[in-house]
Amino acid sequence: MLDLIIKNGQCYINGELKNHDIAVKDGKIKQIGQISEEAKDILNVEGQTVLPGCIDTQTHFREPGSTDTEDLNSGSRAAIVGGITSVFEMPNTNPPTSTKLEFQKKLDLAKNRMYCNYAFYFGATADNAKELADLKNLEGCCGIKLFAGSSTGNLLVADEEDIEKVFQNSSKVVAVHSEDEAILNINKKLIKKGDVNSHPIWRSDECAISSTRRIVKIAERHNKRAHILHITTKQEIDFLSQHKGNITFEITPQHLTIYAPDCYEKLGTYAQMNPPIRDKSHYDRLWYAVKNNLNDTIGSDHAPHLKENKEKEYPNSPSGMPGVQTLMPVMLNHVNNGKLSLNQLVNFVCENPVKIFGITNKGFIKEGFDADFTIVDMNKTIEIKNKNIESKCGWSPFNGFKFKGTPIYTIIAGKIKMHDGKILGDPSGAALKFK
Repeated sequence: MLDLIIKNGQCYINGELKNHDIAVKDGKIKQIGQISEEAKDILNVEGQTVLPGCIDTQTHFREPGSTDTEDLNSGSRAAIVGGITSVFEMPNTNPPTSTKLEFQKKLDLAKNRMYCNYAFYFGATADNAKELADLKNLEGCCGIKLFAGSSTGNLLVADEEDIEKVFQNSSKVVAVHSEDEAILNINKKLIKKGDVNSHPIWRSDECAISSTRRIVKIAERHNKRAHILHITTKQEIDFLSQHKGNITFEITPQHLTIYAPDCYEKLGTYAQMNPPIRDKSHYDRLWYAVKNNLNDTIGSDHAPHLKENKEKEYPNSPSGMPGVQTLMPVMLNHVNNGKLSLNQLVNFVCENPVKIFGITNKGFIKEGFDADFTIVDMNKTIEIKNKNIESKCGWSPFNGFKFKGTPIYTIIAGKIKMHDGKILGDPSGAALKFK
């Protein structure tokens, strides 16, 4: 007997929506098409769209360390409510995830506490190059995270010589926070106390493109793979479009939805993040990239902070905003508005993460693959409300926004973990496997 049959949905298979039923057994997709076997459960999803399980390739769940703001359990709850079945989580914790010992501790913390599937980045430092060479088979490791600018503790790797060492020794994709630390330090004099509008002036477009040029040059010199996170500038789009192949890059939903100065006028320091939300000329170029499939992924950069900290006077206010719960509603709304196709969105949040990072058995609806699904209602409109945010921070930059298109079911390993915003069952997420 089958465990589950998903019936009457429009299933995204091989780039097309097809009216197929899906049979699930032992957490795997057993059959697609006409199902004759009986099942313990039948899920009728008529009028809804069945996507492969969506993957958020950039989240900060703050554990260990700032667990008053977020932890692996609460962050994973936010993920599944937003239709996200797997996350990549960042190493800038306290202590940082930059040794195999700390990495194992994080895996232990995740077990039986995370609702979604998970993988963790291993943090690069100026002096752990030897460890970076031996991560190929490290369980649950999605890649190496390099902070070329703007980080805490020992995770800042700003000197070119040290960045060289990271790439020389990298055994996995190097995901990069790309800002030039030297320019950031020079530009500090441009910060206007109490005026968050000075944030993108301090963290200028030159600061971003200077770093990205350097990263690409080093990655190409060593023939290593770099994934540039949260691209924000038109200069980077134009440059990176000429350097594809081993170089891939991400754009966030917030940089595709709000822009300066409007966002700072409406949201104040709640719109503050690194790299910053910039003006409409950059916003327009980011959309040009999306429409032309220049970017490779869309990740939330979920980076929550408590309200009392976000409301401190700039620049004492921390940078970052939550986003794992809203990634899919935001982007589905853009699909409904004709800004990108559903095919493109599936490429950005399902297929490309699998291809770039080498995740096994995810990202596609195929027989034998893991039974992870994000089932969405393209016609349902929701309003984002702070009170419905699962993250411990309890707010969203999209509070009050209405989005058409939203996840209705989150299914992981054949088990329904979310229905209509309600979390079901116990946390049973597992570490992702990589080729």
